[in-house]
Amino acid sequence: MKQTKPYNTFGESPVEKLEDLDLSLTYNYSNYLNWFFSDRVELLKGKIFKMSPAPSRYHQQVSGKVFVALAVYLKNKSCKIYAAPFDVRFPKDSKADKDIYTVLQPDICVICDLAKLDDRGCIGAPDIVVEILSPGNNKKELLNKYKIYEEFGVKEYWIVSPSEKTFFKYTLGADEKYKPSRLFTLSEEITSDILAGFKLNLDDVFED
Repeated sequence: MKQTKPYNTFGESPVEKLEDLDLSLTYNYSNYLNWFFSDRVELLKGKIFKMSPAPSRYHQQVSGKVFVALAVYLKNKSCKIYAAPFDVRFPKDSKADKDIYTVLQPDICVICDLAKLDDRGCIGAPDIVVEILSPGNNKKELLNKYKIYEEFGVKEYWIVSPSEKTFFKYTLGADEKYKPSRLFTLSEEITSDILAGFKLNLDDVFED
């Protein structure tokens, strides 16, 4: 009979191949810590999602430019910025490893509540999450992660499309629901409700 509950990895051998896991099962963060294979995966409400192969050169270039613009702005400020691979855990009712079922690796995240940081990454919602889209992962980024980021209170969710050269932003409203921006593209500048005075020039971001 198939197992339907998360199993406990304490005392078990490390999992060294993704193929040794049953993708139909539900897993938690304590399971995740026992995985030592090279494949990069995320947990979305207990389900394993294998991340896309290594991003393209242009994807990494765009991601790097967004990261640098944010890092320069944040210099000497209290918020911290991190780039993938960097685990963000989203606890529901308990912060215990066995009770955490969602662990994501945003391309870029900004965290202003430094109490959320520990040696393993971030526990709780970042203030800003940036996802740089790659071919094949758009559905995951736009649907699955959208729901998680809204539910857990990520204040701004930025979606950058290198192939379309566009930028889209969701901002969390007072009703704790996301409000979409319009679609931005070349020759425009991006601002943030959280980062006063920050500007991101999309011509610079998408220049190859």
